[in-house]
Amino acid sequence: MERRVTAVLGPTNTGKTHLALERMMGHASGMIGFPLRLLARENYDRVVQKKGPAAVALITGEERIHPPTARYFICTVESMPVTRLVEFLAVDEVQLIADGERGHIFTDRVLRARGMSETMLLGSDTVAPILRALIPGLEVVQRPRFSTLSFAGSKKLSRLPRRSAVVAFSAAEVYEIAELMRRSRGGCAVVMGALSPRARNAQVALYQSGEVDFLVATDAIGMGLNMSLDHVAFARLTKFDGRGPRRLTAAEVAQIAGRAGRHQNDGTFGTTPEAGQLDAEIVEQVEAHSFPPVTEIFWRSAELDFRSVPALLRSLDQPPPLRFLHRKRDAEDHRVLSLLARQEEVTARAQGRTAVSLLWEACQIPDFRKTLSDTHLGLIKQIFLHLTGPSGRLPADWVAGALARLDRTDGDIDTLSARLAHVRTWTYVSHRPDWLPTADRFAAQAREIEDKLSDALHERLTQRFVDRRGAFLIRRLADQAELLAGVAADGAVVVEGHPVGRLAGFQFEPDIVGDREAARPLLAAARRTLGPEIARRVAALLSTPDEGVRLLPDGTLVWCQGEDRWPVARLLAGPSPLAPRVQPIPADLMRPTDAERVQRHLTGWVRRLIDGWCGDLREIAAARLGGVARGVAHQLVEALGTLDVAAAGPMEMEAADRAALSRLDVRFGREVIYVASQLSAEAVALKSLLAAVWLDIAPPLPPEAIVVRRDPALPEAWYRLVGYRCVGPMAMRVDRLEALAQAVRQDAKTAAEQAGEATSDPARLAGLAGCEIAEVPAVLAALGYRPRRGEGTGRLVRRRSRTATAPANPDSPFAALAGLRMPGLRAR
Repeated sequence: MERRVTAVLGPTNTGKTHLALERMMGHASGMIGFPLRLLARENYDRVVQKKGPAAVALITGEERIHPPTARYFICTVESMPVTRLVEFLAVDEVQLIADGERGHIFTDRVLRARGMSETMLLGSDTVAPILRALIPGLEVVQRPRFSTLSFAGSKKLSRLPRRSAVVAFSAAEVYEIAELMRRSRGGCAVVMGALSPRARNAQVALYQSGEVDFLVATDAIGMGLNMSLDHVAFARLTKFDGRGPRRLTAAEVAQIAGRAGRHQNDGTFGTTPEAGQLDAEIVEQVEAHSFPPVTEIFWRSAELDFRSVPALLRSLDQPPPLRFLHRKRDAEDHRVLSLLARQEEVTARAQGRTAVSLLWEACQIPDFRKTLSDTHLGLIKQIFLHLTGPSGRLPADWVAGALARLDRTDGDIDTLSARLAHVRTWTYVSHRPDWLPTADRFAAQAREIEDKLSDALHERLTQRFVDRRGAFLIRRLADQAELLAGVAADGAVVVEGHPVGRLAGFQFEPDIVGDREAARPLLAAARRTLGPEIARRVAALLSTPDEGVRLLPDGTLVWCQGEDRWPVARLLAGPSPLAPRVQPIPADLMRPTDAERVQRHLTGWVRRLIDGWCGDLREIAAARLGGVARGVAHQLVEALGTLDVAAAGPMEMEAADRAALSRLDVRFGREVIYVASQLSAEAVALKSLLAAVWLDIAPPLPPEAIVVRRDPALPEAWYRLVGYRCVGPMAMRVDRLEALAQAVRQDAKTAAEQAGEATSDPARLAGLAGCEIAEVPAVLAALGYRPRRGEGTGRLVRRRSRTATAPANPDSPFAALAGLRMPGLRAR
């Protein structure tokens, strides 16, 4: 009966759905089919508000609310009870007749579903020609878009305007983009077809409430979800259609992009750099809402033969009656039937119309994971075997056990999503009272588990992809709003009630460590609010007495405030070891002028510290001396207070100059000239650091004793600047070196007076050198001697030269042993 059939066609945001609902509620009864359960639920609530719950039914694969007095039926397209007579009937998004996955179902409704008084088909105007070919006398009504949709080009994720949606075509891509949005924009809501309606609603509500300003979604948002979007950005321009990847058509781009701009508000669409360029032809078509018409649609025979399984398969393979109809070959229920038809246990039970019809109904149980796994196939088989068993019902304990295994909310996003897919399948099964003895109880239990899993999934998505603090701060910063902030006594920084980090000295430490993008809004909020506090701290440092600053062994200067120790600068090599450069630790929140003041203040502090422990060196450098003495003094200061006699050159120094230097604590040894005050523990510790800074090495700990074992990792120049000399395996402070020389000279003098052979006590020399007895020859050899072949230790003779470049010192204690021989050693 071809009564009045009207096609209301046009782009998105034309009010087609609103028109159909108003027309339906103007009739005594009606039915409307939507492409998504979520849309069915949303519009069910709208109709209930006007007609009351007793007059409205909701029928989807997973949810059924069917009052006995219902007159209006809100359904998914697959669940429409098309045999029920109603005055008005509508099918939404009829352009899906060209969809490779569900097109055959929409085609069946277009061909067979009718209202007694009025039928309305809603969708894109691309299907107008083919609908006219299918339905003679069809009335087509064109609806213009309420707002303008324009192309905005390519934008990075960090540059997208607020109230934007980013579209990808796989869960992995959605999660990757959502993670980037959390780090750079404070977070986003996530909408995918794989989410349960409750979880999807919660995510949409998160966006609609303004808690986040961005949405990352699959093309599921293209099916009538009404959200206040201003911009849609495509992160990909290809999708997998079940057979392989392909580029989006202009109509598909328009369907998704059309979510931007609702009612009278204009919208924009574009891409991200990763998606590449959108073809200019597609842009023009989308902006003009002008697309090539649909010329081929999917179809499957509705005249099914249930006499046997082979007969049913043949009827499903019937060729279409019209040339522009494409037979649907790979529908999920058809594939399940084909696989089960190969199993003898199934075909043995599937005998007769009733059993074959029951098998077909079981094959239509949806696999919400969309994988057609062995698990789903095994479940369908088990259900059919139970239904064809002695009881003709599903065992209650079997169903209860399956639901109990799914009643868990632990796990990550993927685990919860998989569990939700399974429980949605059981929700579908539980709405078959002819299959279950207590269907209502199991339906309620399955719905309760689905709700718990949906809430847990929403919570996991929010935890992973929403930074509420960052999102709030980004909005406030974008609005140029004044921020209320404070710094607690322990340095905790709170902005608008949100803890954002800690202020340690002049350094702001955001709560997020190692993630620069996520920390960016925190740093921006800190810059906006912490300027006065930083200025106050700068003033406090400049007025701090010298005792309030300390120099650590690694060259860091710390500012001491109570129990706090705040790093404020570090030492770098300067023009000389005694004049290191002070480099303030970079502080993003400090003004450049304040940084210069801090540097000048700390440079003065370091100079006063050096003067305190190494002031004698500055006095030596400033002393009024003659030419020779002035040269020696200069070398002595450059070497931080110790100078080899051999390197000092001729020592023809005036007696007055020598006396002046002696009054400045300079000691003239036979081996080394040194400043005695610079050998104190404090001076050595400071020089250890100054030498390391000068040589640009990691500051080591200062020598712990007068004689230490040499660290091969440290350069000899460091030991020399500290006041030590390297002799064999040991490093010896210069005053001990002089003591060792004195011991050898004393032995030589005694031998000369007694006109006999001089012998040295190895134990005594080992004690002076701080080494083992066996190492004494190595120490002495480092000073110019080595053992005579075949002899033991204990004999010393004069060495020929001190080093390759320095002439022998005639006053050396070893030179005093000329002509004397001791067993075991010979001159080089």
